Amino acid sequence: MPYYITTPLYYVNDLPHIGHAYTTIAADIWARARRLHGDKVFFLTGTDEHGGKIAQAARSKSMEPQLYTDSIAQAFRDLWGDLSISHDDFIRTTEARHERIVQSVYLKLKAQGDIVASSYEDWYCTPCETFIAFDELAGGKLCPTCARPVEKLKEEGYFFKLSKYQDRLQKLYQDNADFLSPKSRAKEVTNFVDSGLKDLSITRNKARIAWGITVPDDPKYTIYVWFDALLNYISALGGSTGDFDALLKSGKFQEFWPASVHLVGKEIFRFHGVTWPAMLMALGLPLPKKVFAHGWWTVEGEKMSKSKGNFVDPKDVLKTYPADSLRYYLFREMPLGSDGDFSVARLKAKHDQELASVFSNLHWRLATMMEKYFKGRVLKKGDLANFNKTAEDLASLDKLYLDMDFYRALEVIYKCFSNLNIDIDQNAPWRLASSGENEKLEGLLFDWFLSLSYLTHWFSPFCPNAAKQFFDQISDFDHDVKPEKFLDYLRQVQSIVLLREKQKPLFMRLK
Repeated sequence: MPYYITTPLYYVNDLPHIGHAYTTIAADIWARARRLHGDKVFFLTGTDEHGGKIAQAARSKSMEPQLYTDSIAQAFRDLWGDLSISHDDFIRTTEARHERIVQSVYLKLKAQGDIVASSYEDWYCTPCETFIAFDELAGGKLCPTCARPVEKLKEEGYFFKLSKYQDRLQKLYQDNADFLSPKSRAKEVTNFVDSGLKDLSITRNKARIAWGITVPDDPKYTIYVWFDALLNYISALGGSTGDFDALLKSGKFQEFWPASVHLVGKEIFRFHGVTWPAMLMALGLPLPKKVFAHGWWTVEGEKMSKSKGNFVDPKDVLKTYPADSLRYYLFREMPLGSDGDFSVARLKAKHDQELASVFSNLHWRLATMMEKYFKGRVLKKGDLANFNKTAEDLASLDKLYLDMDFYRALEVIYKCFSNLNIDIDQNAPWRLASSGENEKLEGLLFDWFLSLSYLTHWFSPFCPNAAKQFFDQISDFDHDVKPEKFLDYLRQVQSIVLLREKQKPLFMRLK
């Protein structure tokens, strides 16, 4: 079954931070888990590079906007490599393949009457690039999203007839309870729509905002950054050339659209839950199956801010901790969808007390015993009681991954690691060795290592590098087995042979 998962396009007004990493790692975990199930996955991420805020950021660096966006987009690409993100495409809104689709969609919607000329006057937040109704302002004249001052602005230009789709959006929410996820955040969007939708200004005068995609039939305007950016989810499926009609014929579009899930931060839930489905309705396209809004991160109990000196740069974290440790911590710390608090002390505790002292130690003690007692080679003997129990305990994981319940998935995995440790302690293999019960000892070591292999297989979406290192240390496993067939394959394994020269701990405790 094909699955299409997206992160938001990250706005390149600044370098990536821990919130960007969190969203992208979440998408990566989900994509890797679907691949374990044998599904075909298209995983998209990228950068949003137009708008007045980007032009301002470029000026502050004395750079041209394109050179500035090139540098920040590369910083995101580099970080995703450092974090072992397995995306299939990275799209930038300054790419020609995207701009052509945006202009083509604009002309199509205008021709059918969904885009019209009009004017609008309301409060405007430049950092968020959005108009805000007076009754939504926080503390008088502050943006409810970023708490910065807003300005009164009158805009003439072109408008998307968002109000036309109010009834259809309400029916969408009523008929598809999981479309807006998690349910705890859905009310924010449904209440906004129920309060009455206004048409959306989707152009900006070039005299005010020149850095953007030019309106194709009225070049004194640029296209509003949100109308532009949302279309990346389909433009990425259209190949390198062509307009909207060509996009519809693309094999990739036909295979993967509609999106399985758009994973976004809660601050942009409304754009993805209201504006985007309305645009797709106007285009006559199927709607995404789900929009999932995750929470925000504070740092040591305070809002993350460069001025406070508590801005968490993932690259700084990776100087001390392996990428797998950060990936594990972020989803062991809180359920996806909730707000969380980043703590270096808790990150270290998860690394030392769970990854190093449980997972890595479990692997190391088994590998050491196999080497000590059987020169690194054990044969299948006995009824594989622990392996069968582990397989049974992990049966719930695929559903938890599919539901993006990563927090509970890690609880299940960690419990299995702990149970395996307990089983080893209870059977006391060192006593079996001293009493000469070699056949029983060999059977148990085979059983335990096979259990750990299956556990590591399911653990790999969180810790892909440690999982690869684990399997690279085994010489006789077939590394080309399809992931969805791995359990059946393990049931047929007759021996386990470790590569002595490759044995090393998967995680080390930090000093």
